[in-house]
Amino acid sequence: MSDILKKRILVVEDEPMVAEVVERYLRRDAYEVVVARDGSAALQAFERQAPDLIVLDVMLPGIDGLEVCRRVRARGGTPVIMLTARGEEIDRLIGLELGADDYLAKPFSPRELVARVKAVLRRTGAGAAQDGAGDSLRFGDLSISRSKRTVEDQRGAINLTAREFDLLFYLASHPGQVFSRERLMDAVWDYDFAGDPSTVTVHVRRLRAKLEADPSRPRYLKTVWGAGYKFEP
Repeated sequence: MSDILKKRILVVEDEPMVAEVVERYLRRDAYEVVVARDGSAALQAFERQAPDLIVLDVMLPGIDGLEVCRRVRARGGTPVIMLTARGEEIDRLIGLELGADDYLAKPFSPRELVARVKAVLRRTGAGAAQDGAGDSLRFGDLSISRSKRTVEDQRGAINLTAREFDLLFYLASHPGQVFSRERLMDAVWDYDFAGDPSTVTVHVRRLRAKLEADPSRPRYLKTVWGAGYKFEP
């Protein structure tokens, strides 16, 4: 409980009833909650409050949620869970391309949202650095630290989102092993994820853009056609 008390969640939602329900459920689990009702207020709260995670609605007055996500991601790796009322695949894919770690389509269960918040924070918090064997991985110029949640190569530090790091570390921890998209979803998205496997494809593409010298000819993140992906050491 003491670890949870330290976690601050920024909820960005313009529908008062939805914001109230989300805030109540998160506070019930002892999270500190800050609520913003539009994009401008969200960016201001992000700067002032330094949240550990952001629950972000796509449809906001003024600056929309996708633009808020883009600006947040440009400044660091704060985890983002996006909410969308449209349920359209394009919104989800754009959010993932911008660096969102997860998404939920409205209407959603508040309990499921809390479960996903816990899952993301567990992977980005102290517990994530301690469970399992192996802290640091090195492959030539590429260095991955699990406890520090950092990735570096000859160019310096590589800024990854929480989910991108989790996916990279999982693949790099099993060099040469091929994983299907469904298997990666089970391993990295550590709850009963209801999305489709294209989520994995989006994250691999983003990882390649950041990690590979030539994303069209990846050195590390290989596609095994008809089977899935593997990390080539």
